[in-house]
Amino acid sequence: MNVFLQQVVNGLSIGSIYALMSVGYSLVYSIMNFSNFAHGGVIMIGAYLGYFCLTQLGVPFILAIIMTAIGAGLLAVSIERIVYSSLRKRNAPSLYFLISAMGASIFLENIIIASPIGPTFRSYPAIFSSTPIMLGNTALSRIDLLMFIISFISLILLIFIIEKTKIGLSIRATAFNIKGSTLMGVNVDKVIFIIFLLGGLLAGIAGMLFGMKYTVYPQMGEITTKSFIAAVFGGLGSLPGAVIGSILLGLIETMSSAYISSQYRDLIAFTLLIFILIVKPTGLMGKSTEDKA
Repeated sequence: MNVFLQQVVNGLSIGSIYALMSVGYSLVYSIMNFSNFAHGGVIMIGAYLGYFCLTQLGVPFILAIIMTAIGAGLLAVSIERIVYSSLRKRNAPSLYFLISAMGASIFLENIIIASPIGPTFRSYPAIFSSTPIMLGNTALSRIDLLMFIISFISLILLIFIIEKTKIGLSIRATAFNIKGSTLMGVNVDKVIFIIFLLGGLLAGIAGMLFGMKYTVYPQMGEITTKSFIAAVFGGLGSLPGAVIGSILLGLIETMSSAYISSQYRDLIAFTLLIFILIVKPTGLMGKSTEDKA
């Protein structure tokens, strides 16, 4: 029983990080109908930004998170304006966006490798005590608790923006019917700017938290394949689905590591993706649309 509870705690921790990553996919997909694989590059840059804020600038942890989120948000917006904007104006097929997103991700990865930063693995400095918090016989590391709390607060703020603000109403209207919302006076360019900014902010936070728990390296953006699986599991384009899918994936991974083998962890995740695409391509809470990529 103690092993089970420990894996639940671990699953919720990594699932909360997957959630921060996957909502970025779902935000873009809900309006633009393509999978923004450049999101992984933004997460990777966010991890580096957080690392250098703490080690080179020596700023407090909270300020480092804020600076990282802003930096990643600006990067995400820049990618949209430089890479995707011209494609939108030409009404390019979704496949063009997908290929451009992959190119942007590879570009960001290789920029880091070619820069003085290089391909070296880097570890965040120890910010919190390594002594775990004991909940009965279940150990909860302070970084896992921090990951869960920050992810929870970030997602609550995102839900508030989407559900309770004017721009959130515009986002929901555009996601429901982009042509109809345009006719009703919604500034679609502004909406797209906002969703990339929000996705980038969350990506920066996710990258920093993930880097704190593990390490920072140029290829770490590849971990977003897991958050993509989570988004597909919950339903691409559905924010609640992305969160639910992320938590479930985190639990499935930790349980499979504990009760089967950690060697099969990735295999099980990708098998789940194939199974979902065969049985229910729209995911748990997604809706079917045309021309997706």
